[in-house]
Amino acid sequence: MSKLNYLLPRAAVTAFAALIAVSSASAQQAPTVRIRGTIEGVDGNTLGIKTREGTDVKVKMTDNVAVFAVVKTQLSEIKEGSYIGVTGMPEPDGTQKAIAVHIFPENQRGAAEGFRPWDARANSTMTNATVAQSVKGTDGQNITVKYKDGEKKVVVPPDTPIVTFTASDKSEIKPGAKLIIFGAAKRDDGSLEANRVNVGRDGITPPM
Repeated sequence: MSKLNYLLPRAAVTAFAALIAVSSASAQQAPTVRIRGTIEGVDGNTLGIKTREGTDVKVKMTDNVAVFAVVKTQLSEIKEGSYIGVTGMPEPDGTQKAIAVHIFPENQRGAAEGFRPWDARANSTMTNATVAQSVKGTDGQNITVKYKDGEKKVVVPPDTPIVTFTASDKSEIKPGAKLIIFGAAKRDDGSLEANRVNVGRDGITPPM
């Protein structure tokens, strides 16, 4: 057998193994759906939700679902070094005008870091980053945030909703409560499953 003929089967096996590995990884990473809405009912681990768009969906919570309450806080809680998420609207000068800010708990520092399009409203953005500087300006608080690939200048008007996440439990999950699920996994059968649910406490609608 020639050396070339000997190598070809081995190369084919290696390529096939790589293909299987990629296929397995793809199969494990189910597409996700962001859901905002109101809890209409709870049946065991299944939530009935009226979405922001007016449709009815059911989402199964995993057995180890993490529940976080979204609670109001103050602009003064945003300090240099805080890790925050800014829901913003682009301004002509390149800054972001905040329409909501959420402060991450320290154990969630680095979560989804970066700048990206967002769906809070048309053309909105999300910046998850660390506060490098915060000074009072004429239109509100001027904040510079830095993330691994860059930085953004953010203006936070005085009436901007400021919230934070507080670890909680399923007692938060009740009809009438507003929620946001950042990434419900969409299974092959079309069903939705969530391992984290964020619920507005005391009637709050999560603003992000």
